[in-house]
Amino acid sequence: MAQMSKELLDEQAVRRALTRIAHEIIEKNKGIRSCVLVGIKTRGAYLAQRLAERIKDIEGEAIDTGEIDITLYRDDLTHKTNSAEPEVHGTDIDVEVSGRTVILVDDVLYTGRTVRAALDAVIDLGRPSQIQLAVLVDRGHRELPIRPDYIGKNVPTAKSEVVEVKLQEVDSEEGVHLT
Repeated sequence: MAQMSKELLDEQAVRRALTRIAHEIIEKNKGIRSCVLVGIKTRGAYLAQRLAERIKDIEGEAIDTGEIDITLYRDDLTHKTNSAEPEVHGTDIDVEVSGRTVILVDDVLYTGRTVRAALDAVIDLGRPSQIQLAVLVDRGHRELPIRPDYIGKNVPTAKSEVVEVKLQEVDSEEGVHLT
């Protein structure tokens, strides 16, 4: 029997959520001068680029951006039954993070373990004055005390459900579905 999929966000709703988050980032930080958007690979990196475009449209100036690969920082690498080496995609942050506000960007916040790994990766690069978190979807079920500063959509879920984010850049389609 095929699983039913429920659309949580269509393409237009994703666009609106990112525009709202961009405005909230600007407002909370009283501008963007000391901010750096850092997307967690893979989909978080594309969302960070989209946020950067919206912020530039709103503020008239570019915000620094980067991408971070948290593969080697994950705490579940030793728990995997697959003995294959993890695939590392590399970190690309060409700006100094020390003394700046780093805004981590990810697609879905679930247990908090991905964000914890991203925090470790960012701190290895320097000492930000502050780290904030922006997510497209917060689905609950935290295992760590992590709370996002900016949320596109809160979606109460069962642990057995899956939130699937599709982005044009990766999946050739756009939207968020619950299965």
